[in-house]
Amino acid sequence: MKTKVKFKIGEFSKINQITVKTLRHYEKIGLIAPCEVDEWTKYRYYDVSQLKKMSNIMYLKRLGFALSEIKDITDKDGGVPSFEVIEAKLKLCKDKIVHLEVLQKELSELKNSLKQKTKMEKFIIKSLPAIIVARHRSVVNSYQDLFNLCPNVIGPEMERLGCVCSEPGYCYTIDHNKEHKETNIEIEYCEAVTEKKEDSELIQFMDVPAVKKALCFNHYGSYEKFPETWAKIYAFIEDNDYNIVDDPRFCYIDGIWNKNDESEWLTEIQVPIEK
Repeated sequence: MKTKVKFKIGEFSKINQITVKTLRHYEKIGLIAPCEVDEWTKYRYYDVSQLKKMSNIMYLKRLGFALSEIKDITDKDGGVPSFEVIEAKLKLCKDKIVHLEVLQKELSELKNSLKQKTKMEKFIIKSLPAIIVARHRSVVNSYQDLFNLCPNVIGPEMERLGCVCSEPGYCYTIDHNKEHKETNIEIEYCEAVTEKKEDSELIQFMDVPAVKKALCFNHYGSYEKFPETWAKIYAFIEDNDYNIVDDPRFCYIDGIWNKNDESEWLTEIQVPIEK
């Protein structure tokens, strides 16, 4: 009869290059337990067959499987993950890659902005003249829908009505929501025109009075970074004892329609203020 080789927990940990603490944790969660525990000394022993199991556990862990997943695989599937499980894990890896690429891009933008300082952040207070606007107000599913409405719905309707845009061109949006919304967003688009035309179902004309003072700030980059810009705007307003007196205007000067590089998107935020 062959002598069965047994390993004390320290020996087993050394062979597998994991700590005794980790082995005790694996035992506690039922992942791999000693083949024998001495009744008197309480020494834990592992056998040769468990080396293969331990090796498989470490392999699955390197592949990104959680310990709970590894336990299910070793208990139910004989140590080999199913095709479906592998597919799910591959999808998760792809999602993580996409997320990391986004983070990499944002970090690169931050690095470049700190290194180059090509765009100086500056607050400007200026007056906004009285204008006539062609106005479209509706509820959209997302803010992205606005950039589909402008060329495909609002633009053609303004052309049909015979609108002539003022020079220099000036357009802006107003967000009428009282809280952040992912869908059902009430938004208003206004474009300065030379004269009023007959209202239609899509376009209404109105006089917009002059704004004596508007705090203006250029926001560069993704619209997801608006909160950072608002933090600066509100800090300036508070530090200088101003009050906001009307809805802010968002003037989308450069964006996805003419700039491939997101860092070059330019939005001027105009906030009517007074002392």
